[in-house]
Amino acid sequence: MKNWQNTLIAPSLSLREALQTINDVGCQMALVVDGERRLLGTLSDGDARRALLRGVTLDTPVSEAMHTTPTVVRNHEDRETRLGLMKLHGFHQLPIVDSDGHIVGLETVDDYLNAPSREESVVIMAGGLGSRLKELTRETPKPMLNVGSRPILETIVRSFSEQGFHRFYLAVNYKAEQIEAHFGDGSRFGIEVHYLREQQRMGTAGALSLLPAEIDHPIVVTNADLLTKANYAAMIEDHLATRADATMGVRKYEMQVPFGVVQEKEGRISSVVEKPVHQFIVSAGMYVLSPSALKLVPRDQFFDMPTLFDTITEKGLYARSHHVDGYWLDIGQPSDFERANHDFHEVFR
Repeated sequence: MKNWQNTLIAPSLSLREALQTINDVGCQMALVVDGERRLLGTLSDGDARRALLRGVTLDTPVSEAMHTTPTVVRNHEDRETRLGLMKLHGFHQLPIVDSDGHIVGLETVDDYLNAPSREESVVIMAGGLGSRLKELTRETPKPMLNVGSRPILETIVRSFSEQGFHRFYLAVNYKAEQIEAHFGDGSRFGIEVHYLREQQRMGTAGALSLLPAEIDHPIVVTNADLLTKANYAAMIEDHLATRADATMGVRKYEMQVPFGVVQEKEGRISSVVEKPVHQFIVSAGMYVLSPSALKLVPRDQFFDMPTLFDTITEKGLYARSHHVDGYWLDIGQPSDFERANHDFHEVFR
């Protein structure tokens, strides 16, 4: 649901005001949240009716009428899982929360009748050598390696298409002819495909300078070796809602030191921590960029994404992070390729 933010209400709001919100939004449900947008409960028409029959008044706070244990779905769950849950319970709406319980969306049955067509273009960086996969990419560019029953890049394109995206730009270089022969103009996939043909190595962001000048809306950028079930539509909606110039998808990454770590000063030991785990926030290889950010990419030069985000912040523009949970696999090493093939039939179709 595009305007799900309009369904958010505070627990102190009166039942009368909450019903007015439900009526104005037209989705039969309001989401009750605290000051940090953590979901406290939901209020449906039925909840309000049952509360009134118990004897509460229209001036009663929502907290006394709301359903405090609503069924929710995590933001990393794919569309099939969400729809299955709605069918199982007969729901027409389903709140979406992140791993910390913050509300990040509201799914409705109408969202599944037809994925709304999105105006944002998708740029997929597919020009790399894939040298870490060695023999596998000697004759075939990495995006065209089969994972499961089809090339990696086709699975990525299909995932975007299922979310309503239809305009794609593929940045190509190494063995580009194989990619272009497979996708053509995109018509056989029901989409529109254009090519950004790199004449030299341009890094992870340089090919963006080859985009048409008339693009006047945010674009999604992702790598051609990244398999994920991320909700890109939600990422864009948050980008627009916060008026960001650039959004970077990020993930938590943990590394464990395989030894006891000693804290010492001048030979005196103060503590020993056995095999500590360090947690980092890392780039997930997916981005939303507004025209204001695209203007900072130099023409026909090698330019990478970290440099672009550094430039954005140096210019005083707003770069934000968007946490991505759920299935995510960067196919960089042979072991990743093996795992992708193992996971394919369980995660993708």
